[in-house]
Amino acid sequence: MASIKDYFNDQNLMRELLLDHYKYPHNHGLLENDKYLSKRMASASCIDDITVQLDVEDDVIKDIRFDGVACTISTASTSIMSDLLIGKKVEEAEEIIRNYLNMIDNKDYDPEILEEANVFQNVYKQANRIKCATIGWDAVEEMLKESGKEDD
Repeated sequence: MASIKDYFNDQNLMRELLLDHYKYPHNHGLLENDKYLSKRMASASCIDDITVQLDVEDDVIKDIRFDGVACTISTASTSIMSDLLIGKKVEEAEEIIRNYLNMIDNKDYDPEILEEANVFQNVYKQANRIKCATIGWDAVEEMLKESGKEDD
């Protein structure tokens, strides 16, 4: 039986998934709502300049929104991330983010918990795309850390 990691070695499937999330990004568009944390992230090496919003209630990620100017990799990655993290407890989300960043850094990770995010498993081979693939993830990670400090 093929593993989920092997499933994402199909170049045509990867391209189709990336383009679908780029053309029709999920959870796209910001909301005017004070309960959302917000983080603007920009890349010096790409066009990426996005704002990510995060709504955490009772230790559960209720919503993630994003908007801005972004390349295909950044848009698709943030779209996939939002689908993957919404509904997760903060601790689960932090584990998923850790695994994703390990995958991007070509370190050990659990492909089963990354689901569609496995499409980025070869990004580490293109150093100029790493920031694109992590910009939205970094924003959520920073907001989770900041929100956790407020609870202390």
